[in-house]
Amino acid sequence: MNDTGLTNSSPHLLSPFDLHGLPLRNRVVMAPLTRARAGRDRVPNDVMVEYYTQRASAGLIIAEATVISEQGIGWVDSPGIYNDAQVAGWKKITTALHAAGTPFFLQLWHCGRASHSSFHGGEPAVSASSVKINGDSIHTPDGKQPYETPRALETEEVAAVVEDYRRAAQRAKAAGFDGVEIHAANGYLINQFLDSKTNQRTDRYGGSVENRYRFLKEVVEAVLSVWPANRAAVRLSPNGNFNDMGAPDFRETFTYVAGQLNAFDLAYLHVVDGLAFGFHELGTPMTLPEFRAVFSGPLMGNCGYTQESAEAAIASGQADLIAFGRPYLSNPDLVERFANGWELNPPADLKVWSAPTPEGYTDFPFHQQS
Repeated sequence: MNDTGLTNSSPHLLSPFDLHGLPLRNRVVMAPLTRARAGRDRVPNDVMVEYYTQRASAGLIIAEATVISEQGIGWVDSPGIYNDAQVAGWKKITTALHAAGTPFFLQLWHCGRASHSSFHGGEPAVSASSVKINGDSIHTPDGKQPYETPRALETEEVAAVVEDYRRAAQRAKAAGFDGVEIHAANGYLINQFLDSKTNQRTDRYGGSVENRYRFLKEVVEAVLSVWPANRAAVRLSPNGNFNDMGAPDFRETFTYVAGQLNAFDLAYLHVVDGLAFGFHELGTPMTLPEFRAVFSGPLMGNCGYTQESAEAAIASGQADLIAFGRPYLSNPDLVERFANGWELNPPADLKVWSAPTPEGYTDFPFHQQS
């Protein structure tokens, strides 16, 4: 029973979890959500402190995708982790969350081809290969612009990008984060190397699945030179079509990648297994049991979960943690609503997701205010 006299209908979802010695008060994870409130300098600010602190009852919070370098930029007003001012800005948030007892991981991001030359002084974005996104337009500092053909990274340039990930991991540690998550999902740079649709290289980073995995492997190894393995994680999206992704050999690719990552003893593997963010329809969707078969560490599901389906996934052993994204936009007290059977706030309007104002960001009511 909880303090309202109601029976907790999610005993597994709301139970504590030991993440390799990092205690989580529950298994509800706040997913990384790009909210574009960091301004042109990409420095986390006071309204971001309030936003994250409002959601501190989560068992674990993963910060919004955060660019590792200027080359990695591809989103208006998203935060960075490549200079001292950004480290200081993030430090305010990690301090506030630690005061609330909430572990906080930073998601390391390089947009790759999901960018535009206007972010890069007129130079093209980089990718695994010169394959353009098949889509309408991208939001840029100059408004909506058509997608452009990226420049393929030269073989000798890849090491510098790997080094950018290592430096970002160092800065994340300096900012007080509890760990880092490598964003290898949703059509961004690492995903562009993994996917045979976007990787048409003929060097050691292209062709076979072993070669296409090489870049991610090198990034993981670089990050683990800074963080212990049990404080670093990877995010994959095997079923997603966001940013024009998806290849017929997706099951072979992601089964292999997850199996290789298993050897690192990572903090967790974060799998966007749900289809609510789009599905490439190139075969039956990959499910968490397929990943459980090749990855023995903590497994996190994500995308489209409800309280009921999350409870079922954890109760059945398919997942150890479930990340919630969109419900956290409009429900800062999501855990309390789950625990007490309180109705959720109406979903946030798409217009406020990335609006450059506190409105639609920190003004959603807690249940007591409803």
